[in-house]
Amino acid sequence: MRALAMFLAGLTLLLLLSLPLQPQASTPQPLILPLTCNGSDCPLLQGPPQTAGMRSGFVRLKPGASVGWHSTASNEEQLIVLHGQGDALIEGQLARPFNSPIAVYFPPATRHNVTNTGSSDLEYVYVVAPAHKDGPPSNN
Repeated sequence: MRALAMFLAGLTLLLLLSLPLQPQASTPQPLILPLTCNGSDCPLLQGPPQTAGMRSGFVRLKPGASVGWHSTASNEEQLIVLHGQGDALIEGQLARPFNSPIAVYFPPATRHNVTNTGSSDLEYVYVVAPAHKDGPPSNN
């Protein structure tokens, strides 16, 4: 029993010594991602460590369907509408109809929804990124 305990202690020490002293920071790498989706919402970029903070996905909504009310919170969001037509719904405002191809932008702290108002699938790519608290970065 004592020999087993000594063996396990040595194995534990060996495993601890093999771990890096500091976490390895991974740097986002260039990617090429196919726009294929078998469901209605398929993530493409999922944020750190894959990106510096941006997330994106491919959405396909059937006629009459909507993505559901949600908020951009401290992020900004852009939709790149590839196919179809719909309404951009912003809380407290009139619906904003759109037809593809078009880009739709939602600023930070905007509660919104997207509804397919057409007779075919509505397909778009969304891109969500953290908004700068002190305004946009300078180009210097």
